[in-house]
Amino acid sequence: MGIPRALLLLLLHVAVVVVLRSLPVSSADLYALVYKGCSNQSFPGGAVPPTVAALSSSLSAQSASAKFYKTSSSSSASSTSVFGLFQCRGDLSGSDCAACVSRAMSSWSEVCGASVAARVQLTGCLALYEISGFPQVSGTQMLFKTCGTGGGGGTDFEMRRDTAFAQMEASVGGGNGGFYATSYQQVYAMAQCEGDLSSGDCGQCVTQAVQHVEVECGGAPSGQVYLEKCYISYSYYPHGIPHGGGIGGQQTAKTVAIVLGGAVGLGFVVICLLFARSLVKKKEDY
Repeated sequence: MGIPRALLLLLLHVAVVVVLRSLPVSSADLYALVYKGCSNQSFPGGAVPPTVAALSSSLSAQSASAKFYKTSSSSSASSTSVFGLFQCRGDLSGSDCAACVSRAMSSWSEVCGASVAARVQLTGCLALYEISGFPQVSGTQMLFKTCGTGGGGGTDFEMRRDTAFAQMEASVGGGNGGFYATSYQQVYAMAQCEGDLSSGDCGQCVTQAVQHVEVECGGAPSGQVYLEKCYISYSYYPHGIPHGGGIGGQQTAKTVAIVLGGAVGLGFVVICLLFARSLVKKKEDY
């Protein structure tokens, strides 16, 4: 007696689900260090005061329910008062935001030691602290930039990129906590403003970032520019924006293809083994 077709389909489905569930959902891209900013000045004695730990706890408590939060911490036992904030990318879930912020804050001492100010920007979030009275800089000062290698595709590519930028500049201050993502003819662009910027200030900051990236990256197929109060990124996908788009999109598409290919392969092997078993059983019955 052969294996019913419905059973074979069920087994194939189970094989696919098993493979998909057995592979962990990696958030490694969210935790990748983009840049760090550390003060040259250190806390007295080279030890981070308890107020920084208290600040970290306050920020952690808010990171699962908010994409942006800032607060300060002080103690009667210490004259050191510290200010801090976190900002998560607008498309992150609450759990991803919380995990990203935790990773960023744990990196403060790793990358900056006992500095009186530390700023850690991961792909998915930003977390910073600084002592009260720490010198402030312009909100549009460029902190970091990175550009892809190779040409993006000539003047046609630059026209597409500039159109995506124009859409982004026109819409970024319209809500969603200063986060906006768009695509135009294979160009994906994203902008993020600090959560408490006004709509007008957010738009101006993003415009400044766009001007920086056009100068700094020229015709590069991808780029990111981080200013004090906002950042933008763009990527050109000549073969179409992969599912999920934007940062990590290409890797996500590749991973899905590998997983599905492996799942189908495993399912096929299971079906072949069961089919062979049924043939053996038929011969034994005769």
